[in-house]
Amino acid sequence: MVVLGIETSCDETAAALVDDQRRILAHVVFSQDHASFGGVVPDIAARAHLQKLAPLVQAVLEKAPEAAAQLSAVAVTTGPGLIGSLWVGVSFAKALAWSLSCPLVQVNHLEGHALTVRLTHDVAFPYLALIASGGHCELALVRGVGDCLTLGQSLDDAAGEAFDKVARLLGFPYPGAKALEACAQAGDPQRFAFPRPLKGQPGCDFSFAGLKTAARTLLTQLPDLSETLRADFCASFQQAVAEVVLDRFQHAFESVRDQHPTACVLTGGVAANQRIRTELEAFAASCDLPFVAPPMELCTDNGAMIAWAGLERYRNNSYSTRNVFAFAPRPRWELQELSCA
Repeated sequence: MVVLGIETSCDETAAALVDDQRRILAHVVFSQDHASFGGVVPDIAARAHLQKLAPLVQAVLEKAPEAAAQLSAVAVTTGPGLIGSLWVGVSFAKALAWSLSCPLVQVNHLEGHALTVRLTHDVAFPYLALIASGGHCELALVRGVGDCLTLGQSLDDAAGEAFDKVARLLGFPYPGAKALEACAQAGDPQRFAFPRPLKGQPGCDFSFAGLKTAARTLLTQLPDLSETLRADFCASFQQAVAEVVLDRFQHAFESVRDQHPTACVLTGGVAANQRIRTELEAFAASCDLPFVAPPMELCTDNGAMIAWAGLERYRNNSYSTRNVFAFAPRPRWELQELSCA
C-alpha cells in the first residue's frame, strides 16, 4: 500500500510517498522565505504553493517510480490552515486523484502531526500528545485514527508563535525560534523573572500572550541590550515557556492516567526545542513511560505525515467515499471534529 501525501497548510509546500511498511519512499519540502515580512503573508504563501506544488509532486513521483506506479491513494491536508494555501493543495489533489482514478483522503493537519510517531516509532494507542508549533498548541489523548480527545489548547498565542514574536523583538530574522534557542544556550535562565501563565492552575489550557507582553515590556526597560543580557533574556524566556508546557503536560497526564497512555509524545515545530524536550523527557521517565518525538525533519510541516495519516485512514476505511471531490478546505478544523463524513 502506497500513499502520496500533499501538504500546503501554511508556508511549506511538501509532498511524500509512504508505504504500509512505515517507509518514506520519497520526501520533498520547499520552505518559503517570508523573513523580509516578519511573518507569513497569506496571499504570497498561496501563490508560492501554486508555483511550486506541481513540479515538487513530479519530483517526488520520479524519486520512487515503481512505488508511484502502485499508488493506492492520494492524501491532502484539508485543514486547519491558511484558506488560500489549503485551496491550492486541495484543488491539485482532486485533479490528480481524478486523473489517476485514485481514492482521495482528507487529512486534518493536526492529526497528521499526532500520528507521525506511529510512522517513525510505531507507538501504540492510546498516547498523550502535545502538538506544538507556530500556529497550534494542543494537548490530546490520541486513542485511535480519527479519535483524539482534546484535553487543552492555547487560549491565545501558540508556543511557537510566542517564540517567533519575541525573537522578532530581539531583532532575529523570521522564523526566529531557532535563533532564540541558540542565543539562550549561553544565558542564565534565572536572570529575569518572567511570568508563568496558568502554571499551577486547574485544566490543561495554555496562554502565552501575557508572557509575550511581559517580554516586550522588559525590553523597553533594557535600552542597552548587551550580548550577555540578550543571552540571559532568551534563556529566561525559554525557561518560562518550558515550565508552562511541562505544567500543562503534567495536568493532562493526571487527567488520563486511568486510561493508561502508552507514551508521552511531543510533535510539531516546537518539538525541535531542546529545553522543552528535556523537560518532557524527564517527566516521562518519572512516569516510567517512553518519551517519543519525531526526527527533526518531520517535526515541521511535511508531506510524509500527511501521507501516513492518509494511509492509516485509508486502510481503516475511515474516509469519505461519498461526493469525494465535493469537499472544501477547512481553515478551522478541531481534532475532536474528526469523523468519516
